[in-house]
Amino acid sequence: MQLRLEALDGHLTKSLSQLYVITSDEHLLALEAADKIRKAARAQGYSERDVLTVERSFKWGELLASNQALSLFGDKKLIELRIPTGKPGKDGGAALQNYVKDLSPDNLTLITLPKLDWQTQKAAWVASLQQAAVYIDIAQIERAQLPNWIGQRLAAQGQSADRQSIDFIADRVEGNLLAAHQEIQKLALLHEPGKLTYEQVHEAVLNVARYDVFKLSEAMLSGDPARLVRMLEGLKGEGEALPLVLWAVSEEIRTLLKLKAGMAQGRPLGALLKEYRIWGPKERMMEPALRRISLPVLEAAMKDAAQVDKMIKGLRAKAHAGDAWDAMLQLALKVARGG
Repeated sequence: MQLRLEALDGHLTKSLSQLYVITSDEHLLALEAADKIRKAARAQGYSERDVLTVERSFKWGELLASNQALSLFGDKKLIELRIPTGKPGKDGGAALQNYVKDLSPDNLTLITLPKLDWQTQKAAWVASLQQAAVYIDIAQIERAQLPNWIGQRLAAQGQSADRQSIDFIADRVEGNLLAAHQEIQKLALLHEPGKLTYEQVHEAVLNVARYDVFKLSEAMLSGDPARLVRMLEGLKGEGEALPLVLWAVSEEIRTLLKLKAGMAQGRPLGALLKEYRIWGPKERMMEPALRRISLPVLEAAMKDAAQVDKMIKGLRAKAHAGDAWDAMLQLALKVARGG
C-alpha cells in the first residue's frame, strides 16, 4: 500500500501494519517519518528493538533469525532494516521476497532505503515490498517548494513571516533541509510565537546553503540568473572542482542540442525526453528552456565551454587567459538568459 507522507499521522492512529518501508533522499523527512513509526510502535507494545544495517559483511540470515527469535519476556519487537545503498544484491533481493511472505505477527518491521533509481524500482524485491508493506516514498523538497515548506514549519511552532523573510531563509539553506529545520527551530528558541520581522530572521539565520553542482544546471535551465550567480559563487567558495562544474553545464547544453535536433526532425518532445532518460523536475524545465534558448545560442555556448576548458587546463595564452570561474559564469548566464 502506497502512503503519502502527509497521511502518515492519521494512519498511525489506527492499527499498525506489520511492515513499513521508507524510501527517500531527504534524510530529515525520512528520519521524522521513521521516528513517528517507532513512537507508535512503542505505544502499542513493541518494546524490544533490533537494528540491522546492510553492509559488506551483512548476512541475510540475520534478518530471518531476528524475525523468528522469540522475546525473552514475551514482548513484541520492532525490527529495523537499513539498506544505505538501496541495493541489497541478488541474495538480499531473494531474502526480502521470502521475508515478506512470512512476517511474524509479533514483530513490526521498518525498512529504510534511499531514493531508488528507475532501474531498481523495477526489481522484483521492490514490487514485493510495495505489495506487502505500507510503502512511503518521500520526494525531495525542490527549490520552488521550499518557501511553502518553511512557512508550514514556522506555522507548526506558532510563528509566521512575510514572503521576503521566507525567501531569505530559503536562499540561505538551499539544498540542506536539515539545516533549514535547525534554523527554524532556532527562531522558535529566540522569539515568541507570532509574526517575525525581516530583521529578526536576518539576524538569526546563518548562511548554511549546500550548493549542488547538478542543481546549478537546474537554475540555468529554469532561466533564473540570480539563483545561478548565487549558486556558482557558493560552489566556488566551497572549493568545488571547476572541471566538474563545467562538465555538468556542458552536459545540459549537449542535451538541449540533442533535443533541438530531434524536434527539428519532427520527433515529439515527450519521446525524446524518454529516450534520453530525462524525468522529474528537469523534465518539466526542458520545454520552456527549449522555447527560450535558440539553436545558435546553444552552438555558441558549446564553443564557449571549450574555451573555459582551455582556461582550466592553462592552454590559453596569458594575454587571453582571463578568469576561468568568471568565464564559467558568463557561459551559464548566456544559456540561462537565452542569449
